[in-house]
Amino acid sequence: MRRRFLLLMAAMATAFAAPLSAQVINGDAIGMHDLTPGSPSPVQGARSGSCSYCHVPHSGNGNMVPLWNQKLSPQAYTTYQSTTFSQQSNSQMPLGSQSGLCLSCHDGTIAPGDTVLFGKLATTGAMYTPDKFGTALQSSHPFSLVLPMKDDIDLISTLVSQGQTADPTGAVRLIHQNIECTSCHNPHVQTIDKLSMNFLVRDGANGQICLACHDPQRIAVAGNTFANPLAGWATGIHATASNSVSGQAGLGSYGTVIGNACISCHAPHNAQGPARLVRGLDAQACVSCHGGGSNVSPAPLNIFAELSKPGAHPAPSPTNAHDAAEGALLNNNRHATCVDCHNAHGSKQVVTYNNPPGLRISQTGAAGVALDGITGVVPALNQYETCLRCHGASAGKLANPVYGYLPARAAGDPLNVITQMDVSARSSHPVMHIRTSPSPQPSLLQTMLDFSGATTKGRLIRNQIFCTDCHNSDDNREFGGVGPNGPHGSKWPHILERNYLASQAPAGPGTPITVNVSPSPDLSVNGPYGLCAKCHDLSVVMSPASWALHKSHVSDEGFSCSVCHTAHGMQATVANAAGVRMVDFDLNVVGRNGGASITYNQGTNTCTLQCHGVAH
Repeated sequence: MRRRFLLLMAAMATAFAAPLSAQVINGDAIGMHDLTPGSPSPVQGARSGSCSYCHVPHSGNGNMVPLWNQKLSPQAYTTYQSTTFSQQSNSQMPLGSQSGLCLSCHDGTIAPGDTVLFGKLATTGAMYTPDKFGTALQSSHPFSLVLPMKDDIDLISTLVSQGQTADPTGAVRLIHQNIECTSCHNPHVQTIDKLSMNFLVRDGANGQICLACHDPQRIAVAGNTFANPLAGWATGIHATASNSVSGQAGLGSYGTVIGNACISCHAPHNAQGPARLVRGLDAQACVSCHGGGSNVSPAPLNIFAELSKPGAHPAPSPTNAHDAAEGALLNNNRHATCVDCHNAHGSKQVVTYNNPPGLRISQTGAAGVALDGITGVVPALNQYETCLRCHGASAGKLANPVYGYLPARAAGDPLNVITQMDVSARSSHPVMHIRTSPSPQPSLLQTMLDFSGATTKGRLIRNQIFCTDCHNSDDNREFGGVGPNGPHGSKWPHILERNYLASQAPAGPGTPITVNVSPSPDLSVNGPYGLCAKCHDLSVVMSPASWALHKSHVSDEGFSCSVCHTAHGMQATVANAAGVRMVDFDLNVVGRNGGASITYNQGTNTCTLQCHGVAH
């Protein structure tokens, strides 16, 4: 009010000094808050004098400081809550609080123009629906907190201790040591931010308003043992990508990913997600940009198309959603949302491929589980640690039939890959430890083959590999495709990058096996055992340099590698074989030879078992 009065006096002084000049007043442009006839507001009254719809020169609502004229809402509100929110909000706005004044119109329960001094003024039109928040405010940024505020790892260190934000302009500020609507909004000037004309107190591009209170670089708070969920933001892809964003996408006003920054994924008001102001439930917020379509240009790779393939990671249900406060080990809560494996704040675009076992930078900041199967590692350091959130010692794991046939091994927990692949395993693929086998591997290639069978897109085979060297999108970029990397989805069973057919014995163990392929199968990366051919020269496997009977079993009769070999490894307690070269028979296929145990003796290359109707 004082500012408008001073502007008016300045304008009058100028008019008297130069009465013949056309006068234009630039300053207190209240835009859609001006309810006078002919204003840009969707609600217009018959009364002139834009200030008088909210203010009166005397008295008003109990002599409150802003001389408030609009009737106040008596409503009680359902305020923001989440499992990671340590503050508490006032359910009833304190009389005269600045947020309470805003809600006298914006909760939608009292019509604009319902004044104390003039009564209910006649108006035409209605408020835009997005500007009406109702009394359910759990999907809007918390404000009018119960003081004193509590410090947290993702807050600017001076916010609670000194009542100061990090905004260098001073425009984003606390109001009486509290967060109020006017901490971020100036109700008298609609266009301070020329692109996001939402009464912001300053230019909000690149997340500058959010970063006035939220600190991605803070690493410690007394009594707080949690990692900062915003860590890595400054160099993350969502803070640096220059891709243009369509205005129709509804993801912000700034036209680029870097400009929209935080509001690409979070909505300050009326967010769709139940907590943390996310624009959608679980993966929905990510699909807006990563699901194809024209929202973003150049468009990111279509992750949603991968998740729509027959063998994709399982989507969460409404009763089985991700929560930021859940432990790293996902016991009895098996779901696979984007944020189970990725941290949107720290995630970076993969342009070069590091060697195993280190985390790929697209998973920067993601949670993981250590090889003890219990201890959380936040952030994860190795790629396999993120997989162990679900595929290790967690309870409630299920063998989902959608992924296809699952061979039966002698392991205690067939879904716990820790016991199959860590250093205690008798024989395993070197995912969780370096390759230390004393025996030569004559079939092992020097370079992994790409989808064409060439080495141009491949990676040198070292003493360790990734989970994603086998479980990967069937069109991933790393090995010559055009799709996204990672185990999002595949046309092959078990989210495998390439084909790996498994033989089965429909009539039970020891009975004839289903022959998957005709004799002399294609032994290239395009054949039925293409996944094995990625790293192993199968022509060497069929030669005397390996085992003499490989050729008769695989090449001549078409039996799968899966009958005799386990894909992950053999845990130490397996007793049905010698435990070398990952020989661990599929017990759905192989039966006992009389009363004898099922055994394999590498020294004599002999087996004791019943298989495909033949006693060995």
